[in-house]
Amino acid sequence: MKETRSFTRKLDFKHGQVDLGHGSGGKATAQLVAELFAAAFDNPWLNRGNDQAVLPMPGGGLPSRLVVTTDSYVVSPLFFPGGNIGSLAVHGTINDIAMAGAWPLYLSTGFILEEGFPLADLKRIVQAMAEAAAAAGVSIVTGDTKVVERGKGDGVFINTTGLGVVSTGISPSGDRARAGDRILVSGTLGDHGVAIMSCRETLSFETTILSDSAALHELVATMIAAVPDLHVLRDPTRGGLAATLNEIAHQAKVGMIIREAALPVRPDVAAACELLGLDPLNIANEGKLVAIAAPEDADRLLEAMRRHPLGADAAIIGEVHEDRHHFVQMETGFGGRRIVDWLSGEQLPRIC
Repeated sequence: MKETRSFTRKLDFKHGQVDLGHGSGGKATAQLVAELFAAAFDNPWLNRGNDQAVLPMPGGGLPSRLVVTTDSYVVSPLFFPGGNIGSLAVHGTINDIAMAGAWPLYLSTGFILEEGFPLADLKRIVQAMAEAAAAAGVSIVTGDTKVVERGKGDGVFINTTGLGVVSTGISPSGDRARAGDRILVSGTLGDHGVAIMSCRETLSFETTILSDSAALHELVATMIAAVPDLHVLRDPTRGGLAATLNEIAHQAKVGMIIREAALPVRPDVAAACELLGLDPLNIANEGKLVAIAAPEDADRLLEAMRRHPLGADAAIIGEVHEDRHHFVQMETGFGGRRIVDWLSGEQLPRIC
């Protein structure tokens, strides 16, 4: 659950309505979380503003802490190049655990099924979940199933909860970014979002792009072995890199500068975004991460990332600096700068 508190206009809880932008992962989502959920559920663990909670082990005295996260998946279409809603649900939940520097152990899953959904498709989804969990060394240990009337759902929605453990002393968090830190990404941006768009009827175009959906915990373990004091880890899913960097900037009360020339984007993803009038910085990823580390650790971290198959295209893309406005800026290829803002509305609904 992510939040920020710099909003010029409060939500209208008397006359306002939920819209698609509240699920975009951008500014509207952050405002809804901050003004409703975080305010109502106020507690020290939630208030860290990360995608998971790091909790003390019951009984205390153990050299590790418990990590818990939850997520829901409403992607459309359910099957896409490189995966389906089942594998995506497993990977996404594992990754939220991993972004605490933790090792995932167990998952739960809940299915909301629509009456009339083909059992053959449901079996494909469940089998994909089982295979993804087994490949990651994680067990799905409990679950729930509900069915709604025909026309009251959209085939399948999946909710997951993940549990993991993290060693004491490992504590990446969005509020730990400091001026001078370097910003790294683990690979090419926008692959998942463009793969989803390529098979939507209203946006269909020819492409060989596959979703980057993948479990990142082994990559994270490699990174922590090289640099135990990672300041920040975050996977740039809904809202893409732009939303993620803005969230972190507001959590840590810093500014950021990234370089357009350093951003790893596949040429076919860039071409698809240009065709559709989209910015790759706003496109969802499901197998990439953002890391922020002290400047003296950045090169060593980059080398470790590039040694792992899921970090082969890793790059240092910018740095953190002091800025009371908490702006994220980009140095463009033309030598100027522009503000990298998070989206106010929903650009790509049902992307994950």
